[in-house]
Amino acid sequence: MDRLTSMAVFVKASDLGSFASAAEAMGMSPQMVAKHVVFLEDRLGATLLHRTTRRQSLTDVGRAYYDRCKLVLAEAEAADTLALDMRSRPEGMLRVNAPVTFGSFSLAPFVTRYLDRYPGMQIDLTLNDRFIDPLEEGFEVMIRVGEVDDTSLVAHPLAPYRLIACASPAYLHRRGTPETPADLERHDCLAYGYWSPSIPCRWLFSRNGKAEEVRANGRFRSNDWKALLHAAIAGFGVTLGPESILNGEIAAGRLVRVLPDYEGPARPMHILHPAGRRPTVKLRSFIDAVIEEFGPKGKR
Repeated sequence: MDRLTSMAVFVKASDLGSFASAAEAMGMSPQMVAKHVVFLEDRLGATLLHRTTRRQSLTDVGRAYYDRCKLVLAEAEAADTLALDMRSRPEGMLRVNAPVTFGSFSLAPFVTRYLDRYPGMQIDLTLNDRFIDPLEEGFEVMIRVGEVDDTSLVAHPLAPYRLIACASPAYLHRRGTPETPADLERHDCLAYGYWSPSIPCRWLFSRNGKAEEVRANGRFRSNDWKALLHAAIAGFGVTLGPESILNGEIAAGRLVRVLPDYEGPARPMHILHPAGRRPTVKLRSFIDAVIEEFGPKGKR
């Protein structure tokens, strides 16, 4: 006999108080209920139920076995449900939040491929660089650059967000190629952020475990890195930007990496969702796809 089925019959007979009631509930004969219980007793070498013509009761062994059977059956049910969920196609709307630069350059192209793969899905993608409370603002999943110390969120690591310095061939021909980070202080640096003109922007590089911080001076700064990228391609200075994006510009010959012997800044990046709730099929599908694409061992 199937042991899980016998366990289910035993639990039902214990819950309902008689073989007849269990037989009616499970669509089998009282004799078959008895066979399932006897099968378990023979297997265990112990009596599970005291039975008389008027009543039945659990033995001490039967009571302990009953408790364990309920746990096993619950886990088996959960495993079946998970397998069925995984076979389901994700459908519905998913609200996603991500940083502006990563979102527009890297995540948006990925989202279109994801939607092509799952026609039943819809993605509402919001891009900003400010702190987001997902529960308060209704986001089901977020991507964030930086450390995560919020225990209300489940964080899955992605590949670090690495920055490199680049400039156009024309700019380097005109101004020369910096050999050390300190050389950048004599170049036009295209600074990203919200800094006031009175507050200097500083770029951090490292080599052989030694960090070097330089002041990034220049005539053009912006809170939109796309604007700085266009300026760099046009020959207006050196930009510090995401390696995953700039590698494409380097391969196309529009930009050249400077200071290749130095590591630029790198920050951890995660995909996050609120804790305390079971992920839906659509959420799990999106998270798995993002990790496959952008994870530590992903395609990028």
